[in-house]
Amino acid sequence: MRALRNLCGAVLLAGTAQAEPVVIAALGDSLTQGYGLVPEDGFVPQLERWLVAQGAEARVLNAGVSGDTTQGGLSRVDWTLTPEVDAMIVALGGNDLLRGIDPAVSRANLAGILQAADGAEVEVMLVGLTAPGNYGPDFKRDFDAMYPELAAEFGALHVASFLGPLSERAEEAGAVQRYMQADGIHPNAEGVALIVEGLGPAVLELIARVE
Repeated sequence: MRALRNLCGAVLLAGTAQAEPVVIAALGDSLTQGYGLVPEDGFVPQLERWLVAQGAEARVLNAGVSGDTTQGGLSRVDWTLTPEVDAMIVALGGNDLLRGIDPAVSRANLAGILQAADGAEVEVMLVGLTAPGNYGPDFKRDFDAMYPELAAEFGALHVASFLGPLSERAEEAGAVQRYMQADGIHPNAEGVALIVEGLGPAVLELIARVE
């Protein structure tokens, strides 16, 4: 009987361990943080609800700071990578772009973030960004290339653009008014929902890497 009870206990413990959610830290800027939105409409809560609706056992932590650059992300990555974190979404670089920061500097900062994740044995999804042409062709080439190249170097998942799902609707009549806040930079709740639907499958792939 004692052996049977021990066996049942072991099975119950194993089941409990399997039920533990995958904890994902979303390291980013205002787009991640949910600027201008009520908390439940932000990227992180909407993503978590979408993942649960897909049957994923996941919890998403908001590590977004409005106005943050890749340097800011690097300065916070160590305390973002707490022992409970299994995976990390890195969505930084937009504020570097707005400030015209040398892509070599941004690249070094992102590499530092990915190195920290490697050291913590945390899987990463790196979300890229495309530079406009007004900084010149060399800047655009170097900025655009750093995301896929770093993802390949560190074995991270790569997603081309955070706002990609909205860009695909740019030709839709009234798209800016429908999906963006008044500043024309940050998505509204409906826009965030489209972003989550676009990025969600890649996040499921990230979770599969952990499991």
